[in-house]
Amino acid sequence: MQRRIDLQGCFNFRDLGGYPAADGRRVRWRQLFRSDALHHLTARDVARLTDELGIGLVVDLRSSGELRAEGRGPLADAPARFAHLPLFDGDVERERNELAEEISLADRYVMMAEFAREPIARVLVALAESEAPAVYHCAAGKDRTGVVTALLLGILGVRDELIAADYAATQEALEPIVERLLSAEGYRDMLEALPEDTLHAEPETMLTLLDQLRERYGSLDAYITEIGVAESTLERLRERLLQGDPRVGSRRVEPTSRAR
Repeated sequence: MQRRIDLQGCFNFRDLGGYPAADGRRVRWRQLFRSDALHHLTARDVARLTDELGIGLVVDLRSSGELRAEGRGPLADAPARFAHLPLFDGDVERERNELAEEISLADRYVMMAEFAREPIARVLVALAESEAPAVYHCAAGKDRTGVVTALLLGILGVRDELIAADYAATQEALEPIVERLLSAEGYRDMLEALPEDTLHAEPETMLTLLDQLRERYGSLDAYITEIGVAESTLERLRERLLQGDPRVGSRRVEPTSRAR
């Protein structure tokens, strides 16, 4: 199976299948995808997503302002169900000022996990309830999409090193993504407000996020429970997204935080 899906309109559309997960199982191929902004898709891309990949749910993590400014593109005419579940949907000027704060990218991700608890929970519920393959995306497919991916893979039992490597794979497509965002006035202003060292996708950033969440909550499962996701939803996610028979008597123990 090919993880990166070659599309004309997206640079960072990837399958999350194939990763070894909990109890000897693996994440199913062609069930869950992550992406940068989908409004750039061509008609041919849309046909591939719906006909070949069978995408039945599109989860948009962008804000209402982003959605109004950029729209949904030709995917809006596709039969896939659309769920607009923005992780942040507040005052644009305030968000811009917060972006300018001199904190690390990992700290921004921790803030996202803390302040976007309810939206993150809604995203996990939507993905669990979908009967069809699903894709979720933001503008670059790196930050909001990256945090959601880390949480998803973490509760499926994927090792931290693989979660971090999946995040870092965005680096391969980051240059054209940033160039595209800089061509749009709204995104250009936001990017120019960011400290320069946050425009990367280094594995250490994601490892730090996972460590800090475990330090605060004890485990990723505990964090997910704390934000309001029911155990039945977690079981549904695992049932839908994992394949293979669980090893009898095996039990996954989450790693403790690594010393830095």
